[in-house]
Amino acid sequence: MTFDLFIQSLTAQEKIARLRLIRTESIGPITFRGLLSRYGSAEVALSEIPSIAAKGGRKNFLKIPSKSQAEQELAALDTFGATVIFLGEKNYPIPLAAVEDAPSVLFAKGHIHLLQKDIIGIVGARNASASGQRITSQIAAGLSDANIIVSSGMARGIDAAAHRASLKGGTIACVAGGIDIIYPRENEALYEAIIEQGVVVGENPLSTQPQARHFPRRNRLISGLSLGVVVIEAAKRSGSLITARLAGEQGREVYAVPGSPLDPRCQGTNELIKNGAKLTQCADDIIEDIAALRARPLEDPSELPLFTAARRSDIDTDSNRQRIIELLSPTPVSLNEIIRIANLDAGTVQAVVLELELSGIAIRYPGNLVSLL
Repeated sequence: MTFDLFIQSLTAQEKIARLRLIRTESIGPITFRGLLSRYGSAEVALSEIPSIAAKGGRKNFLKIPSKSQAEQELAALDTFGATVIFLGEKNYPIPLAAVEDAPSVLFAKGHIHLLQKDIIGIVGARNASASGQRITSQIAAGLSDANIIVSSGMARGIDAAAHRASLKGGTIACVAGGIDIIYPRENEALYEAIIEQGVVVGENPLSTQPQARHFPRRNRLISGLSLGVVVIEAAKRSGSLITARLAGEQGREVYAVPGSPLDPRCQGTNELIKNGAKLTQCADDIIEDIAALRARPLEDPSELPLFTAARRSDIDTDSNRQRIIELLSPTPVSLNEIIRIANLDAGTVQAVVLELELSGIAIRYPGNLVSLL
């Protein structure tokens, strides 16, 4: 499968420019992808974004890291032994690239070839029961024996059990902080084993301590890399259910292991099954689906909702900006709805929204949604 956005290699200069663009204030993964689509390279985008932000009403300077700062970050990653994979490079995992808010850059340490294999995510409760950890180990080992790579979040409980049971076949630990930060500390030996036999992957700079806001993004990394996600022991309100929701939104299969209705840790998984998740009791329930999961069509990253229509030079954003701002609120709304109500073409709306993003007034979300900050 080939996508227009994906190229064989990046020059050293473009890699530095991409890292600077990623680290620029007000630019998230969706905006990053849109800027690349619009301008063709990060070098060109960096030269254009100050004027775009100013048109959107930004009064202060947009904070863009210097070339030397980007070079220092890349040098530190090299010293640590990490591999840097930018969105657009040939070794960026295709299933993850098909996610609208895919990380603009991945940092990995270990056996990065595992990112190209069939992957199944396993997530669940941190305070997992003994039986929950036992079924996790059985499923993860069965998948590993079938040459299917297990991804998880290196948390205690279900995550740790999944990693340990799949070490021999290679396992992927998706982390919320920097890939050099071991969290929780009790998993230090597991972390070292994963570096040796699997791969640790994340998107935050080195030395980033994991915070609550980082974990939903880590969860979309687990599901985005995977063909499907297995949920084992999840309370009604838990990060594991966020991962399941993200997997569904990304078009991935959701599996759930049923549990006792008397155990609060199983209420979320049982609810998933009621709502259509595939009841799962062993690895074979997943293995028998692998061929069909591989055949599922992925969104072409080059055709995701971007600002491609905004390349036209005749777009008048000045006379339409206030009209679009009035239609926005703190509640996310579809860009298609804005286009319909404003009776404007898509290119104009997209161009205005880009200006508002860079000015710090608006924010984009997956699903082609936008809101005021």
